[in-house]
Amino acid sequence: MDIEPPKSRQPIPPDAKRVFKGVIFDVYQWQQQMYDGSFATFEKLKRPDTVAVFPVLPDGKIFLTKQEQPGRSKPFIAATGGRVDEGEGILDAAKRELLEESGYEAEEFILWKAKQPINKIEWSVYIFIAKGLKKVTEINPDAGEKIEPYPVTFEELAEIATDKDFYEEEVREEFMEAKFDSKKMAQLRDLFRP
Repeated sequence: MDIEPPKSRQPIPPDAKRVFKGVIFDVYQWQQQMYDGSFATFEKLKRPDTVAVFPVLPDGKIFLTKQEQPGRSKPFIAATGGRVDEGEGILDAAKRELLEESGYEAEEFILWKAKQPINKIEWSVYIFIAKGLKKVTEINPDAGEKIEPYPVTFEELAEIATDKDFYEEEVREEFMEAKFDSKKMAQLRDLFRP
């Protein structure tokens, strides 16, 4: 699967300099000419891309997770997913995260959405639907994660996805629109069929 990255609405120019390298975030700066001919220092963050995978179980339920992570004030509900490791392909990251956080492998990965959610951060989020699941191992979360399976029906997902505390903000708009558009809701329901 050849995955085209989404276009940034405010790309980091080729002459930008990395002025800080962090564990997750790097900071890039460059001189930007203003409309009056003067120059100003502009900057943008860059971080690893992330994937989110919505696994569809053979019974039609969608495998979500209840998670806890250090530094978060309360547990949250999310799809399986996480950071793309350096040198790792997007689909490979989706397969790895699905396996680690659910114990499942999938026969089919459908790229649902890919977007850069924040203008000032060079960061793409790739959302997949995984089908043809086969349980091959137990959940194996990272040291900084507590993960509990939370399978839901499509109707439950449609409610959870519009909640402000749902972790996968990138899909909220799709489900909000579908609440008021029966055709869009039918399309989403089809997308999430096993």
